[in-house]
Amino acid sequence: MKISAQEEYGLRCLLHLARSGHQSLTIPEIAAAERLSHPYVAKLLSVMRQAGLIESARGRTGGYRLAGAPVDISLGSVLRVLGEPLFEEPAYCREHAGSDAGGICIHHGGCTLRALWNTLEQWMRHALDSITLADLLQSEGQITELLRTRLADVVLETATPLITLTSLNRLAD
Repeated sequence: MKISAQEEYGLRCLLHLARSGHQSLTIPEIAAAERLSHPYVAKLLSVMRQAGLIESARGRTGGYRLAGAPVDISLGSVLRVLGEPLFEEPAYCREHAGSDAGGICIHHGGCTLRALWNTLEQWMRHALDSITLADLLQSEGQITELLRTRLADVVLETATPLITLTSLNRLAD
């Protein structure tokens, strides 16, 4: 998994807004605090405003603030707004069909890699949806322990038995 600059800096801006409580912050304030350019912060805030994660108000006391409570905003929802999916099934087969395949995957219908990436995408999204902005407002030591617990819960909740090669060999006999 690779985090894009837009995901990283957008999340930082969102966390800065979350720390401010209900106080509105301006683009220059956020840009200065995060050491980002004003145009880049404006772009990130625009994307998040259009997605309904934040609200904006014009005027002398205007600025940006969270549209909801930090506990109600999941990391998964933020990353879906700011980035791209880890795995997109329809595009995957076209993009990885092979140079001589004419856009049609030669493994269609029997691709274990597609199943692997799709399963990992679903697990990762479920894990990211279990983490909120409120969780990320804790200290580094607290968040590390919370994430261990939360991610362990996600793993145990979605655990499915894997078929091993020895099981397949027994079935073939």
